[in-house]
Amino acid sequence: MTDRDLDRIIEMAWEDRTPFEAIDIQFGLPEAAVIKLMRKELKESSFKRWRKRVNSGVSKKHLKKRSAEITRFKCSRQKSISNNKIAKR
Repeated sequence: MTDRDLDRIIEMAWEDRTPFEAIDIQFGLPEAAVIKLMRKELKESSFKRWRKRVNSGVSKKHLKKRSAEITRFKCSRQKSISNNKIAKR
């Protein structure tokens, strides 16, 4: 895994709208692996804050918690994602 992939996975994990399933589809990392990666890469306080947010009602990290009206996993203002390559502004 490249540094760019790692940065993108962490970014996607922090985004409330991006479910774990989207990370799994793009990078082949299931939820447990993402949690393990976040624990390794973040400071302890940052990891605890992230886990608290993911498990709160604010985050929609799990598809089961999302409204059926949400049919995408990225912001409408974000450029298209293809082959794990992200166009930067």
